Amino acid sequence: HYDHVGGGRNAAALVNQGSPDVVEIWNLVFMQYSREVEGNLLPLPLHHVDTGMGLERLVAILQNKRSNYDTDLFTPILDAIHKGCSVPRYQGLVGDADVGRVNMAYRVVADHVRTLCVCITDGVHPGFSGAELVLRRILRRAVRFSSEVLHAPPGLLASLVPTVVEVLGEAYPELTKNADQIMDIINENEAAFLSSLERGRRIIEQTVQQMEPSTKFPAEVAWSLYGNLGFPLDLIDLMLEEKGISLDSAALNELVLEDAKRKAGPRAEQPEHADTHLGVHSLAQLQGRSVQATDDSPKYAYTLGPQGQYEFSPCQATVLMLYRDQSLQEEVGAGQRCGVILDRTNFYAEQGGQASDQGYMIRLGQQDVLFPVKSVHLCGGYVIHEVTAVETLRAGDRVQLFVDEAQRLACMTNHTATHLLNFALRQVLGDNTEQRGSHVTSEQLRFDFNVKGPVTVEQLQQVEQVVQDVIKRNEDVHMAEIPLTLARRVQGLRTVDEEYPDPVRIVSLGVPVESVLACNSEAALQTSVELCCGTHLLQTGAVEDVAIISERQLAKGVSRVIAVTGRQAKQAREVGQCLAMEVDSVSLRMKQRNTSIPEMQNLSREVGQLTKVVNSTAIPQWQRKELQTILKALQRAANTAIKKLEVQQAEKKAQSLLAKHSNQPVIIDTVPADSLSILMKVVNELCDKSPGSSVLLLSPQASGEVLCACQVSKNYLPMFSAADWAVAVCTQMEGKAGGSPVVAKGSGNAKGMQGALTTALEFAQSKL
Repeated sequence: HYDHVGGGRNAAALVNQGSPDVVEIWNLVFMQYSREVEGNLLPLPLHHVDTGMGLERLVAILQNKRSNYDTDLFTPILDAIHKGCSVPRYQGLVGDADVGRVNMAYRVVADHVRTLCVCITDGVHPGFSGAELVLRRILRRAVRFSSEVLHAPPGLLASLVPTVVEVLGEAYPELTKNADQIMDIINENEAAFLSSLERGRRIIEQTVQQMEPSTKFPAEVAWSLYGNLGFPLDLIDLMLEEKGISLDSAALNELVLEDAKRKAGPRAEQPEHADTHLGVHSLAQLQGRSVQATDDSPKYAYTLGPQGQYEFSPCQATVLMLYRDQSLQEEVGAGQRCGVILDRTNFYAEQGGQASDQGYMIRLGQQDVLFPVKSVHLCGGYVIHEVTAVETLRAGDRVQLFVDEAQRLACMTNHTATHLLNFALRQVLGDNTEQRGSHVTSEQLRFDFNVKGPVTVEQLQQVEQVVQDVIKRNEDVHMAEIPLTLARRVQGLRTVDEEYPDPVRIVSLGVPVESVLACNSEAALQTSVELCCGTHLLQTGAVEDVAIISERQLAKGVSRVIAVTGRQAKQAREVGQCLAMEVDSVSLRMKQRNTSIPEMQNLSREVGQLTKVVNSTAIPQWQRKELQTILKALQRAANTAIKKLEVQQAEKKAQSLLAKHSNQPVIIDTVPADSLSILMKVVNELCDKSPGSSVLLLSPQASGEVLCACQVSKNYLPMFSAADWAVAVCTQMEGKAGGSPVVAKGSGNAKGMQGALTTALEFAQSKL
């Protein structure tokens, strides 16, 4: 702790007592125990001191300031806030002295904009769960203080980004690189929040108007505003307080508790993979017994056979230890699930974004008893195989391992395709395109990357073409282990921003690793070169084909693609071609100018069904986007054609009715109409042609239903209400109706139609 008063006084009594003069600047945590699930403390195998010093507080002392906000880490940002709003300069006031919380707002905005800048540039964007949700709330809190307290115009937060970059950019060079993207994300989220606030205010106003006097504001509405629009609960309280209305807090608390219980969900008795993740004590026991880490180099032991098939080398191993119920065991009985630790393995453990191998092991000399391997995990250098023992399994048993070769080969294919995709995206979208994450399974590959704008149809096609070209060339895939310092010097090396082991495995497509490592070599700029621990094909030709079947934005500036390879890619293209032919067929039929409403409605339904299929089926994404554009235009054309035909039909029926009821103040009749929409148009047309008339029409349907539509002349408002008229008539037919004082519609049963016509006339006469 540091005493700002100084002078050699004994300030020990003021430590951790909330005194602004005695401030903690450095904290030590002694890592000595592990608190177990049951609550008891177990000594950790290794003891450490975790040390952390607050940069801002240290700078405050060095610059002789009482507050972090008076240091040059914050003053440029506070000055920039003042320039962008219409309140007095920051004065460092707190508590009651800070009238209107203006100085607090300065501090909140300055602190939060720094957080936003660093998080966004690190790849955490405002979202709906975990860290993303926290950042979303931070951004919205900053927006509220900015707009409500500082009275700043929209855009203030984003305008502060260059100042934050100026202050922190030297320490965090990524800020300088990503400044434009940070500003775009902040602006987009601020606009969305301000729009939500406006919608929320309207909903609150409408709800208050509909409330009975002396009642509390419904908790369901408040919770919906909070959950669906992100409308802060404290702001709802504040707005209601201004109107002299209280919120039903007890009911709201119940909703909050219910939501918390729902999110917690049922607690599983044993977490998934509990027997494949070594606890800290078990790991220490293995190391204490000098159990050697698993040699997993055999996972890379495979070659291409003379017929181009992959041959995986056999692997025998010894069971070193078994792991079950969070403890190491020498023996596991039949039927029990456990983790098997071997001295060596050819199974690939899940890491580097690639799913683990599956397969089985057999005890040597016991060929007919298979121990299935469900998943494989790496923990502290030990490879743990998740196995359900079909017979008793013991430490010391000798086993032979059999990897599911089809699944492994599919993972290898998709992992090599992921490297191809990474290279192609950079070629098409530019060198600033960087990987944000990936996941490879035997079924598909997923790849996340940063991008400035939406990926176009043309760009998706170009990316696929670049990949196809490398596949057709059947380039050799070169792999080698090299020192990390040597790898870091490779120009154009594609890496994810994370820690790598030393030595590291490098994967180069088409160019030998020796050429990539040569002094001043630019070979890595022309092909895919990545640090990667995954398993890969030995030649790119075996990928056969890559089809991107999905592309969407995860957040502003980050896109995710999902792709399939080989036979699945071919199938996706074939299905895409079939759907394109179906869309062409509908398009041709639409151009034949059908004059029948039912025919056009059938075409409209067909377009709707095709749209659903196109949206949900695995086809190339560029083709999906093209077909979606065509189908959207076809749906608009169909809707326009139906409306046009309905109007034409309504005009004919209206002309006939006008001739029958020329200029009558009330027109009540039956008329054939295929839908309520057409019937309503006939009513509208009649009222347009005979402005003083009030019209109610019934239309019996083949199903036994009777449709009802009416419109009241404005001359007879408010005594005569269309809604009341329709309700009276449809009630007579055991049906329902609703609408406004001017227009209304409903339906009922044909049995009561004659009585309904009489009711319609009597009701109208009583109001005129």
